[in-house]
Amino acid sequence: MKQKDIEYFKGILTRQMEDLLNKADDTVTGMNVPKDNFPDPTDRASLESDRNFLLRIRDRESKLIKKIKKAVERIENNAFGICEKCGEDISIERLNARPVTTQCIDCKTKEEALEKALGL
Repeated sequence: MKQKDIEYFKGILTRQMEDLLNKADDTVTGMNVPKDNFPDPTDRASLESDRNFLLRIRDRESKLIKKIKKAVERIENNAFGICEKCGEDISIERLNARPVTTQCIDCKTKEEALEKALGL
């Protein structure tokens, strides 16, 4: 992979991580705001449901942050863009779609087919 491609993906990953970390800070700040007192149980349940949904989203984003950090480590170790299963280059198109990927499309397709066959 060319150096300009590496720098391009490092920039994308860095911006993604910054955005996710800012959202996490906003969530923490929002959770510290005193809760409104809703006399109606339906309103209270709706608020709790919204909060739980937001926390699930943030949990997924937390996992994505970890994947981004690992992708940046692979960039620093000159292993970015190389499939961890077969050792072939991962296509630029796949990396544009999912910069944190660790597998080429062929290996990922095979893995997903196996998971589907096993019912995972």
